[in-house]
Amino acid sequence: LLSVASVAIDGSKFKAVNNRDRNFTKAKMARRMQQIEDSVARYLHELDTADRQDPTAAISSRVERLHEKIARLREEMVRLRALEEQMQEAADGQISLTDPDARSMATSGRGSGVVGYNVQAAVETDHHLIVAHDVVQTGSDRAQLVAMAQKAKQALGVEELDVVADRGYFNSEQILECSRSDVTVTLPKPVTSGVMAKGLFGKQDFRYVAEHDVYICPAGQTLPFVSHKRQSDGLNLRRYETKECRTCALKTRCTHSTHRVVTRWEHEEVLEAVQRRLDENPQAMRQRRETVEHPFGTIKMWMGATHFLMKRLKNVRTETALSVLAYNLTRVINIIGIKPLMAAIRA
Repeated sequence: LLSVASVAIDGSKFKAVNNRDRNFTKAKMARRMQQIEDSVARYLHELDTADRQDPTAAISSRVERLHEKIARLREEMVRLRALEEQMQEAADGQISLTDPDARSMATSGRGSGVVGYNVQAAVETDHHLIVAHDVVQTGSDRAQLVAMAQKAKQALGVEELDVVADRGYFNSEQILECSRSDVTVTLPKPVTSGVMAKGLFGKQDFRYVAEHDVYICPAGQTLPFVSHKRQSDGLNLRRYETKECRTCALKTRCTHSTHRVVTRWEHEEVLEAVQRRLDENPQAMRQRRETVEHPFGTIKMWMGATHFLMKRLKNVRTETALSVLAYNLTRVINIIGIKPLMAAIRA
C-alpha cells in the first residue's frame, strides 16, 4: 500500500485539556488586568454614590457587597501579577495552568484561536495512509517541512520523495534543505509584499534573464545587478535596479520612489523550480487538500469536542500515535478487508 513515494504534509490545531481562560499571554494578561482595574473603578464610584445617600439597611448591605467584590478583584490582581512574573520567565512568553505544555495558537478563522498543540502529518497520496506524524508546540508550520519530509522518507524507505504542502510551509531555507535532500517540494508562495495591494507591479511581473544576470521590467528596461544585501534573518539577497524610471510611462504603476529595486535570493532558482512545478500541476493543491484534511477531520470526529484527553507534550504525542494507529488500521481494513490484513500481520 505504500509503494508511492509521494506525500501531502499539513498541520492542524488540536485542543488541549486547558481552557482558554487558563492560558496567559502578554496581550491576554494586559487585557485581563485592564478589565479588573475598570471593575474596581466602577465599584469605587458606586461606593461614592452610596455614601451620598441616606443610610439604610439596603444601602449598608450594598456597600458591604461592593467591598467584598473589590477585595476579591484585588486578590485576583495579586494572583495575576505573580503569574505575570512566571510568564516573563517562559521562553515563549506564555503559560498554561492546566497543561503547562499547551500553547495558545491562531487558527484559520479571523480573530480565533485555540489553546492546544499543532499536529503534523505526512499522508501518502495513493491510499491516504498517515506515514509520519508529530506534535509540536509552535502554531506556525514554516519550520516543519524538512523534519516531516525526513520522517516520511524514513517511514517509506525511499531516497527520493515528492511532497506537496500549503503556503503555510513556505520557507526559503527549508525548501533549499529539501532540494539538497532529494525531496521535491510543490507549494504556493504567499504574497508578503505590499506593492500589489497598492496597485503596483509585483516581482513576478519582472522577468529574470539568467544568462546576463539581469531583470527585465514590464516597460522593457533592464535592471542590472548593483549590490549585495544581507537580511536580518541571514538570507543573502542580490539587488537589481535601473535609473530609467524617471521618464518611464509606467512609473505610476511600478514605484512611488525615484527608481525601482528588485531583490533576488542567492538560491532563487530553487524557489523558481517550485513555482514551475505548481504551474505545471495546478491540481496539486486540490490533491493536497483531499489527501491530508480527511485524516485530520476523521481523528477529530473520533476524539469529540475535547480533542486531547492527556496533559504534557510526551503524553499528548502518545495519544496522537494511538489515534494515528487507529486511523491507519481502519483505513487498511476499508481498503483490503479484515482477513487480508490479519494474514499480512501474521506474515
